[in-house]
Amino acid sequence: MLNPQPVPSYLIQSEPVRERFDRLKSREVILEVRDLGKRFDTPTGHHIALNDINFKTHRREFVCVLGPSGCGKSTLIRILAGLEQQTSGAVLLDGEPVEGPGADRGMVFQGYTLFPWLTVKKNVMFGLKMNGHSTMHAEREALQWLDLVGLTKFADAYPHQLSGGMKQRVAIARALANRPRILLMDEPFGALDAQTRAKMQTHLLDIWRNIDVTVLFITHDLDEAIFLADRILVLKANPGEVQELIEVPVPRPRDYSQVTSPEFLATKARLEALIHPPTEHDAEDDAVKPHMVRMTDVDDNVE
Repeated sequence: MLNPQPVPSYLIQSEPVRERFDRLKSREVILEVRDLGKRFDTPTGHHIALNDINFKTHRREFVCVLGPSGCGKSTLIRILAGLEQQTSGAVLLDGEPVEGPGADRGMVFQGYTLFPWLTVKKNVMFGLKMNGHSTMHAEREALQWLDLVGLTKFADAYPHQLSGGMKQRVAIARALANRPRILLMDEPFGALDAQTRAKMQTHLLDIWRNIDVTVLFITHDLDEAIFLADRILVLKANPGEVQELIEVPVPRPRDYSQVTSPEFLATKARLEALIHPPTEHDAEDDAVKPHMVRMTDVDDNVE
């Protein structure tokens, strides 16, 4: 079983940060992934998407999964959600095998998955009613969750009337309405502009801080992973395997003034080294100097 890598000695380690990780490790394990593998059969042979994935996630922990394109991040989260079956290994939620979708897992995708013909409130009510709750109970719960994500006044609006960030807040409320043990998020802010994305990251941390839920968040953005996560699971590609499990030493609560802190920058440098290691091909590219031809007669220089 993979153990978390200790906070590197070159990072500033404050006592509150160390205490936070000690508390985290003492909590109950919500999700356990054991020897997980996924193989796809193609006309040209077998493709191993995931190989020997092992990790644990504790109660109220925020874990980000990071890795290069093709490392199997989305395949992993679909298996955890029960939307896809692994080839080998096991996924345990509260000690019980995951064998299909369930209300104990909420899922938020990158694309906007709201039902366009339903109002915001009815979108949030949908899962509750599907799970047998009365309309009265579902409406009461939906309004509570919309209040939590700051969208109460848009309860009777339709998805097309909302911005991208607001749609994702509705999707988060809908995923949380069934009070899942774990919230699974597959690059949920990937389609948003940079400013909206930053706001949504802060919104998500505020929501997570106030409810009893564990979050597993897929991203390809290094800054996003460091800003959000307690720990970052780094995958490598071809096949998708665990490369490292990193404890993020940036103190909580988080804000964007920390992105220039030594802890943040050193963690980002470590992630860069793991995900984009230098190769011989890169060295060859650097050695090739392009032949630049001046194609303007303007006599003033831009530099």
